Amino acid sequence: MAKILITSGPTRQYLDPVRYLTNGSSGRMGAALASAAASRGHEVVVVSGPVQVQYPDSVTVIPVVTTDEMLAAACEQFESCDGAIGAAAPCDYQPRQMKTEKISKTGDTLKLELIETADVIATLGQRKRKGQWVVGFALETEDRRFRSIVKLEQKHCDLMVSNGPEAIDSDDNHVELLVGEGEVLASLQGTKEQVAIDLLAAIENRLIEKHLIG
Repeated sequence: MAKILITSGPTRQYLDPVRYLTNGSSGRMGAALASAAASRGHEVVVVSGPVQVQYPDSVTVIPVVTTDEMLAAACEQFESCDGAIGAAAPCDYQPRQMKTEKISKTGDTLKLELIETADVIATLGQRKRKGQWVVGFALETEDRRFRSIVKLEQKHCDLMVSNGPEAIDSDDNHVELLVGEGEVLASLQGTKEQVAIDLLAAIENRLIEKHLIG
């Protein structure tokens, strides 16, 4: 059995003490993956952004808010894990400077200067040691397979799960599981719980069992 890190849910990047940038990720896919992994006997650690979903009682949950917090927690936990699944949707941008007081209306246009946040899964991919593995998620609106394969290579992932915006805050998902050569290892569709079960089976066969034997 393996110890698996799963990142889940969105993150928030605050503009001021009350307003923030985020996305519609619900954490349902992460929760489904955590449940599937735990039910197969794996030890699971979930680093989760703010969500309403419930994670299984048998898994360790580390709550975070910002992308930097998710990065720090994921890096710390990954040290003792066999692999990681990046199901979270961290906010990709943050304000260059967060205002310490609430931004008041003035009647004028408000201009925001945004900078990119750190890439959590790319960082884990760069840090993985021999025997460790990383599975990423890529949500794309066009050229999904091509863009997902590029991300797989850029982020040093072993597998990439490609899906679209229809997966956000949905009970269902339709994904392609890709390997580095551009091969579609599996095309999976159904409830997120069923997709998670099928993904875990493929990850076990392709990565976990291989590394245990190796």
